Amino acid sequence: MKEKLYEKVKKYMDVHGMTEPGDCVAAGVSGGADSVCMLHLLTRLQKEIPFRLTVVHVNHGLRPEAGEDAAFVEKLCGQWGIPFYLREVDMAGYAAAHKLSPEEAGRLLRYQVFQEVLGEIKAGDRGRIAVAHNADDRAETMLFHMFRGSGLKGLSSIRPVRESVIRPLLCVSREQIEAYLAAEGLAWREDATNGEDAYARNRIRHHILPYAQKEICGRAVPHMGELADILEETEKYLEKQTDRLYDRYVSEDVGRKKGGTGISDSDEEPGDLYGEVTIRLAGFRTEDVAMRRRILLRALERITPRRKDITARHIAGLMELTEKEGSKELSLPYGIRAVKEYGTLFLRRTKEESAPGQQVAENSSPAVECAGLPEICIAESALEPGVPVEFPVPDTGGFTFILWETSFLPAASFFYRKEQNIPENRYTKWFDYDKITTSLLLRTRRTGDYLTIDNALHTQSVKQYMINEKIPKAKRDCMYLLADGSHILWVPGYRVSRQYRVGKNTKRILEVRLRGGNDGGTDRSTVDGAGGR
Repeated sequence: MKEKLYEKVKKYMDVHGMTEPGDCVAAGVSGGADSVCMLHLLTRLQKEIPFRLTVVHVNHGLRPEAGEDAAFVEKLCGQWGIPFYLREVDMAGYAAAHKLSPEEAGRLLRYQVFQEVLGEIKAGDRGRIAVAHNADDRAETMLFHMFRGSGLKGLSSIRPVRESVIRPLLCVSREQIEAYLAAEGLAWREDATNGEDAYARNRIRHHILPYAQKEICGRAVPHMGELADILEETEKYLEKQTDRLYDRYVSEDVGRKKGGTGISDSDEEPGDLYGEVTIRLAGFRTEDVAMRRRILLRALERITPRRKDITARHIAGLMELTEKEGSKELSLPYGIRAVKEYGTLFLRRTKEESAPGQQVAENSSPAVECAGLPEICIAESALEPGVPVEFPVPDTGGFTFILWETSFLPAASFFYRKEQNIPENRYTKWFDYDKITTSLLLRTRRTGDYLTIDNALHTQSVKQYMINEKIPKAKRDCMYLLADGSHILWVPGYRVSRQYRVGKNTKRILEVRLRGGNDGGTDRSTVDGAGGR
């Protein structure tokens, strides 16, 4: 029996590429039956595959007998000649501070410790973290996720390999593990809490799964393992398709939140980012509903600290939002605001986050977060002919102004054409400087601002222009404009006013360039006919 189990585990590890010669493996060993069995099998495997093996034991500081567990594992490592690392954590304190369940806090802290120890010892080798989940654990997790309303990823349950984490025992049952230990004459430690029904997983373990095996199918556990493998393969394929469509429809302007935990469970990768995720809905709406849901889930994952806080209700709310007409808004967990405007969905999260349980609610308009941006005056005294002068602008980049006197230019006709159109460049514009009546200002919009929109000098309000151009409402009050009093010379990236066009009789030309910032990248040099209207 024991040789059969060893060969089964060795084959399973080989199929999933869990270890290679030269690897450094940090094994998480609690002293329980599963982890003792895994450690013994790894010591045997070392004789066939040369890899370094280290044991990490985490004392969570909860049970009185925790010190005895640590001493048991340390003694075992001494007998087998394996380096031993003991780490102590305050699981209860961490759970309270981060509003987590004790079980979740313990899992996060364990993986943090495993990563820290592995980082200390691997010395350039490929690092692996071995944990002792078995086939029963996988079946219990599948049921747990199913009862909670999980999607395909949750139903695929515990994976054999997840980045640096390997699970050699996922192919064998708890009963087989205990039989192996008995055959080898190996003792282990029992955690008294495993016999309690305080945790949902324990109730599944003690009541639901045994009933299924006894009354429905004796091979329920291996069958669920086979299903998990199929679901994992399906999920991997769908992940690739999601990657492809995500790149097509989604863009991100995000940054890492400061002050986060920095802890990542191997089976749940928190995004914990702030900023803005933009989804272009025109093509998005033509995709299959299953892929649309996955794209929305991926976008939320990027800015949500814990994936488990994203529910089917949140995805359903976003799906409904993408299908509605007009501008709408939803409030989501962790201070995320979903705003739909003109065929674009914005997911925004600021550095100040709200509680994870915040309800989905529809509101009439998004909050303006850019009031009070400073005005910048470009006085004539600051402009020396032919000398570039740059004015940095918050969150926009830099505006560079150059005043040209045409009498000193060998080819002044460069600045106009037969139809008196200036060159069509979205982020570099030229104006007749002598038509400016006041000192120029870089500022945000005001009531009464207008543009001249044609050669007959008809005017249009900036407000109406922005509506017509489908500029998102949340962006309008944050855009810097180049203004001559209430007359707007330029809405950067969009229209210039025809009043200030360069002509044959122009004596002084003001060249204005916009570079960097959040309105289109760092090199604003692309020629685009749409920007030269």
